[in-house]
Amino acid sequence: MDEIATPRRTKEIIARHGFSFKKSLGQNFLIDQNILHKIVDAANLDENKGALEIGPGIGALTEKLAQAAKKVTAVEIDQRLIPILREVLEPYPNIYLHHGDVLKTDLPALFKENFSDVDQVSVVANLPYYVTTPILMKLLEEKLPIDNIVVMIQKEVAERMAASPGTKDYGTLSIAVQYYSEPELVCIVPHTVFIPQPNVESAVIRLKVREKPPVEVISEKHFFEVVHASFAQRRKTIANNLKSRFFTKENKDELEPLLLKAGIEPTRRGETLSIEEYARLSAVLLEAGIGTE
Repeated sequence: MDEIATPRRTKEIIARHGFSFKKSLGQNFLIDQNILHKIVDAANLDENKGALEIGPGIGALTEKLAQAAKKVTAVEIDQRLIPILREVLEPYPNIYLHHGDVLKTDLPALFKENFSDVDQVSVVANLPYYVTTPILMKLLEEKLPIDNIVVMIQKEVAERMAASPGTKDYGTLSIAVQYYSEPELVCIVPHTVFIPQPNVESAVIRLKVREKPPVEVISEKHFFEVVHASFAQRRKTIANNLKSRFFTKENKDELEPLLLKAGIEPTRRGETLSIEEYARLSAVLLEAGIGTE
């Protein structure tokens, strides 16, 4: 049987089922074998591992995952694609299709039900650009038994996730992703390998999920509040941003000594601080009773 991910077969499947793309769901189907192989290779699968795919489309990537992994669970939000997937993936008994919105899905229950007999699970997805961050943060924050996450996303978002302190791309997303995982850019993907073609370049990024964060924090909630506050206005110094969020006119003079105690010059900007410095700052502020619930 022909591979799904070719222009001819993709167009034939779409035409036969009378399928029309929904812009609101960010549907762009991959038609390039080389890119699919790079994604599957990055997922590091074998016959003892499982794969969770988000947004399988018409099954181009799902097919490759089924050939590489013991079990595949594919979560698809678009009801119109379920019969197409059932048909094209019929040769693969190791695929389970779940119709639903991954953001509303009970993922711990799904993992328990479908992956109890595999060693590790990789999440693999060609994600719609408009829900990339919410989906990735749900996967990371729920502390699921995931080995790595390999996703096709907008190139500039991938660059922000992998950015280092002091660069223009570094921000709250960089810190959040790097707190939970180690990001690595796999490849840049031109818009020509999709039907229909998106208006932006894409990239494949692998997030190797950490067993534990790179820093110890007293309160994750407080840590991330401090990070978000520090980037509220990028042109402002960290002192000015933190004053706006955590201090009043009466106690704003308390901030500079606390920053210095954390080893941070008040004139620095949020994008120059490392994840370790944010952890230290959060600890010092919490100790002083700043920003506690």
